[in-house]
Amino acid sequence: MMKKPFVTKEKVEEIAKKIPTPFHLYDEKGIVENAKAVYEAFSWNKGFKEYFAVKANPNPVLLDLLRQEGCGFDCSSKTELLLSGAVGAQGHEIMFSSNDTPAEEFVLADKLGAIINLDDFTHIDFLEKSIGKIPETISCRYNPGGVFQMSNGIMDNPGDAKYGLTTEQIYEAFKILKEKGAKRFGIHAFLASNTVTNEYYPKLAGQLFELAVDLQKKTGAKIAFINLSGGVGIPYQPDQEGNDIYAIGQGVKEQYDKILVPAGMDDVAIYTEMGRFMMGPYGALVTKAIHEKHTYKEYIGVDACAVNLMRPAMYGAYHHITVLGKENEPCDQVYDVTGSLCENNDKFAIDRKLPKIEKGDYLFIHDTGAHGYSMGYNYNGKLKSAEVLLQKDGSFKLIRRAEKPMDYFATFDCLNVYPKICKIVEEN
Repeated sequence: MMKKPFVTKEKVEEIAKKIPTPFHLYDEKGIVENAKAVYEAFSWNKGFKEYFAVKANPNPVLLDLLRQEGCGFDCSSKTELLLSGAVGAQGHEIMFSSNDTPAEEFVLADKLGAIINLDDFTHIDFLEKSIGKIPETISCRYNPGGVFQMSNGIMDNPGDAKYGLTTEQIYEAFKILKEKGAKRFGIHAFLASNTVTNEYYPKLAGQLFELAVDLQKKTGAKIAFINLSGGVGIPYQPDQEGNDIYAIGQGVKEQYDKILVPAGMDDVAIYTEMGRFMMGPYGALVTKAIHEKHTYKEYIGVDACAVNLMRPAMYGAYHHITVLGKENEPCDQVYDVTGSLCENNDKFAIDRKLPKIEKGDYLFIHDTGAHGYSMGYNYNGKLKSAEVLLQKDGSFKLIRRAEKPMDYFATFDCLNVYPKICKIVEEN
């Protein structure tokens, strides 16, 4: 089975004449159609809202595309809050879920009217001291501990995660928050990452719905929403079957009808905070083969590196690679595809079977729309690449220019070095 690029070699050649590789390319049509599908899958719930995880891809053009489809934004930092506000999100269109939170970030979240999702029991007092009150709408992040396992064996270990309140703590927290003036409560949980199974959300929903019924009964707190957070993954491997968002939505509905409706809680809104599922497959890193090396292994050197996509180097993560224009040629060569960092883990692929690659070929590295550009960094003095949107009509536009040397040097402020650097850059 092969993954199909959302762009042709000819279109990439056209783009590259104006925007040099490497660049991250995004598929507007795919992003919009997927967002519509998510809302359709959960249309049975009147209050449903997808809060796109800004950390996955903080580009304002892409955020605005999602906002036009009804999405809000899940933020975890001051900068993400500012970015969400800049694209027009306001009030409860923003969810602020952070940990180890500085006071100034709670202040900004409150100023924007965002829903604040508390990560720790001690944050109740910290929040009250930071903003002078407890908001009427408040959420708490729940961590049941132990392991989270599904029928197909996929599991994660919430007990080892730094996030969330224990079962005992969340009951006590709701009582205290209610006494301090909170009127509308939310429950949030993230128990497994990048699940490629339709079972995850329904199983998580069942646990949270049962908790919600008991919490409302024992604390008197009005449960207004339940946030299933993220964790719905994408098939990075070409032989994986992707999630069916309609089956997932139906599975959550079955749990809702089974648990919440009989308890008289049929007005509870369902929220999600997907990043990877919303954007991952609709982005790619486009890079050009510029070197080949024949030593103990066969290497193809490209003009991108881990600065542009660090997941393979950091996690050993698999990203499928298509050699554009050679989709139908046999994959009878074995390569390590590498970048130019002075680190041996700077490899997009190891022992990967690919068609014969020539210098000048364009490589389409799949599924970088989430946690691709956003995880970039400047190690080795490398500069971040451009971002490009492939629009519905087949045209393209630059939505973030590539960094320049002066961007890298702009924050220096020591011993009059900056003017000297400016002069060197201008001369070179």
